[in-house]
Amino acid sequence: MNKFLFLALLVGTSMVNAQQHPLFKDADLKAGEKLIAENQCNECHIRRAGGDGSDIYQPKGRINTAGALRGMVEYCNTELNLGFFPEDTNAVAAVLNKQHYKFR
Repeated sequence: MNKFLFLALLVGTSMVNAQQHPLFKDADLKAGEKLIAENQCNECHIRRAGGDGSDIYQPKGRINTAGALRGMVEYCNTELNLGFFPEDTNAVAAVLNKQHYKFR
């Protein structure tokens, strides 16, 4: 691999992780996306919130910190008996933070 390309990839990866809240610093975003798809999280949110389900994401509502976001993912994990390990919960919360909440 060309040195310039490697450096660009390294810097790009660092920038993506730097934009995440420190709570999600080591989260595996790909794993989180996979867990969201496999567990049909969006479909559940559509049933609960209506429309496209995005109304469930209210950053100014109950979920107003990164810790509260991770706690809500853990609540879903427990209530729905999803069997997430702590790193799974963190990965899903990191994806939601990146896509919707943007806590830094």
